[in-house]
Order: sequence, then C-alpha cells, then structure tokens
Amino acid sequence: MVRQGKTVIEVSNSLGIARSLLQYWKRQLDGEAEDAFPGRGNPNPENEDLRALKKKLKDVTEEREKKEVGLTQPSVETG
Repeated sequence: MVRQGKTVIEVSNSLGIARSLLQYWKRQLDGEAEDAFPGRGNPNPENEDLRALKKKLKDVTEEREKKEVGLTQPSVETG
C-alpha cells in the first residue's frame, strides 16, 4: 500500500495498527526482503531442518513404543 503512493500513516490507520509497527515491518522487508517475516509462509532453512528432525524423532519414538508394547503383551495362541 505504501508503494501505491499512500503514506505510512494512512496505511497504518486503515489497518488499525501503530505507525511504528508498520515502519518496523517496512524496514524489515526493505533490508532483508528474502528473509523477512519468517514463519509458515517463509520458513528459514534452520527451522526447516529442526522441524524435520523433530518429525523423525517423533516417528522413531512411536515405532519404538509400538515394539515395546508388543514385547510386553502376552501372546495369544490360536488353536
């Protein structure tokens, strides 16, 4: 919106946010556009690696727990 000729004050008022917050976001975007606003829409590689490792740990833990349960339950013989 600011790039469309509106002032920071006009944009912040229309969004209902503080002018300083909009200026902060604008500086973030201008200074490091590729890394601005990391999160679900733009995860940084370190967070992506951490997410993958957490998923792997969860999967391995679940697999181990299933095996432990299988070892502790008495087997039922069919006959």
